[in-house]
Amino acid sequence: MNANLLGLLCNIVRGEVVVPRRGTETFISTVGLLDGRMDLLNEEKLLKGTTDFVSEERGLGLEMGNRYLVDLCVMASKLSYENEKVIQNIVLRYWKMHFVGFYNCWNDFQKDNCTQVFILCNKPKDANLILISFRGTEPFDADDWSTDFDYSWYEIPEVGKIHIGFLEALGLGNRNDTNSFNGHLQAKTSISSIASDVSHGSTSPFGHTKSTISNLDQNIEHFDEVTPEVEQLTAYYTVKLQLRRLLMEHRNAKFVVTGHSLGGALAILFPTVLVLHKEMEIMGRLLGVYTFGQPRVGNKQLGQFMEPYLVNPIPRYFRVVYCNDIVPRLPYDNKAFLFKHFGVCLYYDSLFIEHKVDEEPNKNFLGIRYLIPEYLNALWELLRSLLMGYTHGPEYKEGWFCILVRVIGLAFPGISAHCLTNYIDSVRLGKKSQSL
Repeated sequence: MNANLLGLLCNIVRGEVVVPRRGTETFISTVGLLDGRMDLLNEEKLLKGTTDFVSEERGLGLEMGNRYLVDLCVMASKLSYENEKVIQNIVLRYWKMHFVGFYNCWNDFQKDNCTQVFILCNKPKDANLILISFRGTEPFDADDWSTDFDYSWYEIPEVGKIHIGFLEALGLGNRNDTNSFNGHLQAKTSISSIASDVSHGSTSPFGHTKSTISNLDQNIEHFDEVTPEVEQLTAYYTVKLQLRRLLMEHRNAKFVVTGHSLGGALAILFPTVLVLHKEMEIMGRLLGVYTFGQPRVGNKQLGQFMEPYLVNPIPRYFRVVYCNDIVPRLPYDNKAFLFKHFGVCLYYDSLFIEHKVDEEPNKNFLGIRYLIPEYLNALWELLRSLLMGYTHGPEYKEGWFCILVRVIGLAFPGISAHCLTNYIDSVRLGKKSQSL
């Protein structure tokens, strides 16, 4: 806003420094300054691809060939770090889509309204796609990072152990009163009966039928318009209320949930709690979950519980992991902490080669044999950042702020690898491994 560094210095001398105001279109987050890209990969192909994609009832993933929809997910994950004015401006002016709303919800871990999520549709009427994007870990927010590094869990009988900090971020309980989780996480019917229905019923635990719409018609009567008072609700209930309404309004629409870092954890826990509450009418309209740099959210039992809903028979949950990103390797997957990923992992190395794997290499970021390669790779990423504009075009040129993060990565390689720039480049430039 002051032209450049020299312009800023001149304005300081003249006493004319322009300071952006929080909550306005000109106030950009740290993540937005790290990567200033706003445009989607190709808007026309994205809108067309979304329609084709929904009608063909296929799983959500790069291997299905719909790179444009995945690009929308990663860009929405980046956009979720901005304030409401910025998000609305980009969705309407740059993406030419319909902005539904921005919600700043109560986080019981941080005791503040800081769980942020926004919702959009691909068009105002007769939409095919509804997208929900949860905000991730703020780079300079110690509370957000402490949530990622938290190792506490809450156990739900017949379901598994779930990261307690993420549950608090969704507003589903308070660790100081563990009984508070019971009311929010109690299933409407026994889990064993749900599993029995899946094993003895159709190949999918839910379906999109006329009865689904009928049930939604009956349930929607219990929900009023989203008001400022309703926005004070927690993230899970706020999003579910608005999603239910949108699915009623757009009868042919399906929804996607996405997020980066902490936002990715909330993105996968949202449908998990929907299943726990047996919201099968809503789950029947789920197109998929796409997360980027997401930490682990539960134990092996939780993954097994969710497999019939998100993994089999059609994969609906994809975790994108970039190279040495430390966050997907937290909390630790070992005998002491018991956390474990589930879903399909799309792992990208520093050459943007995609590998479809069960688990990312060096799963706990502690392997001695990975130590030297991690630092060598950080050096390569710094050199790559200086060349990207020449080798791949001006839209991939990295600014001084992003390059500074790369320099910091020479000391802390796992932190710099978590940058969303790596994930956007992976989606847009990624190639499949020849071994697949």
